[in-house]
Amino acid sequence: QVQLVQSGGGLVQAGGSLLLSCAASGRTMYGINWHRQAPGREREFVASISKTGENTRYADSILDRFTISRDNAKNTVYLQMNGLKPDDAAIYYCTVYGRVVWGQGSQVTVSS
Repeated sequence: QVQLVQSGGGLVQAGGSLLLSCAASGRTMYGINWHRQAPGREREFVASISKTGENTRYADSILDRFTISRDNAKNTVYLQMNGLKPDDAAIYYCTVYGRVVWGQGSQVTVSS
């Protein structure tokens, strides 16, 4: 069973940037999704990337601010978050596309 280990996250001022990473165990490449969960809000899709990294998709709420990418040599997917807003504050999770496999979550806090 593949495992996802996340790193990054933290506290940033509004307008700042953070980089999240999601490292998959083993050598198998998977499509990866990012979701986020904030208190009192439904889980929200953020972005996804295909196995090859050639196809990406973004939620309208973060379009042109976040960038998803991957380094398959490291079997790691990244989420570069720029222009962060207080509404972006949440726990961010990476997931394997089509499977019930989640990373442990990364806390993102954005101060106003």
